Amino acid sequence: MSEAAQDARGRAPRWRRVVLALAGAVLLAAGAATAWVAWALAPADRSAGSTRLDVLHGDSLWKIARALERDGVVRDARAMVWLARWRGVDTGMRAGEYAVSASWGTARVLEHLVSGRVITYEVVLPEGLTAVEIAARLAEQGLVRPDEFVALVRDPASASRFGVEGPGLEGYLFPETYRMPHGLSAQQVAKILVDEFLERWRPLEAAAQQRGFGMRQTVTLASIVEKETGVASERPLVASVFWNRLRRGMRLESDPTTIYGIADFDGNLTRAHLEDASNPFNTYRIAGLPPSPIANPGEASLAAVVHPAESDYLFFVAQGDGAHVFARSFEEHNANVNRYQRRRSSR
Repeated sequence: MSEAAQDARGRAPRWRRVVLALAGAVLLAAGAATAWVAWALAPADRSAGSTRLDVLHGDSLWKIARALERDGVVRDARAMVWLARWRGVDTGMRAGEYAVSASWGTARVLEHLVSGRVITYEVVLPEGLTAVEIAARLAEQGLVRPDEFVALVRDPASASRFGVEGPGLEGYLFPETYRMPHGLSAQQVAKILVDEFLERWRPLEAAAQQRGFGMRQTVTLASIVEKETGVASERPLVASVFWNRLRRGMRLESDPTTIYGIADFDGNLTRAHLEDASNPFNTYRIAGLPPSPIANPGEASLAAVVHPAESDYLFFVAQGDGAHVFARSFEEHNANVNRYQRRRSSR
């Protein structure tokens, strides 16, 4: 065998060893990378409970991932960013407050954020609240700043913007139980409430128009009915009293309307209040309806106005248990008032 052939045979095993070494190194690196990815995506703490994460408008994926790593929710921010980009979900995460857990693993945490399932807060708005009272309830859940919300409600431009007849949004903030996330603007919160009103108004609109009333007139009278009685079965009858008085050209003479127009009302309605002609809501002095709703009525009061009871009653007086006694004449009404006063004084 020649010397050249011997050299060739000697070099072949060396190349084979180099190739095998390189292949081994690649396999080792791939295995290490796979092991790292598996570790990085695994739950950071399988026994952990939930924790809150705030995602703000404009937050980048990298900022969100770093916050999760810092709080121990995911093991490695880089792995989360890589996974999001690989899945094509690395942009457009919804701002809001999320509940996440270190027991989930990075993939589930990412899926939860992409889903946009933010934490929501329940707020109960009963019938008959004013905008100021609604703002306070919303603020208790951290949903609005009260002064900002009330200013929006009272802004005359809000009515046309939200599709109601105004003059503001008072009367159109529908009473209901809502669930809302933090981070909404005052406009967004108001729109949720007004949109709910519009849904309830549409089935009643035709009946209101048959009675010659538009949206604003109906809501204004419904707000008075709402404030006058808390007894659901009485609402159509109370509405009939006001309809009868309007038809006869009589003043409504409603205490709640007068109270609404008194700044810093202390709970004591006086003769001076009833005689105050400067109060535009004083229906003891003005004719017809007050200039706007005095509260935010529910569906039952709206329905009572467009479908009132058939009656010839013109007066009613509270009998102390939330219900009322109705009368057809002033004399009968005075007798009812005297009877109630005697009963109250004898207790």
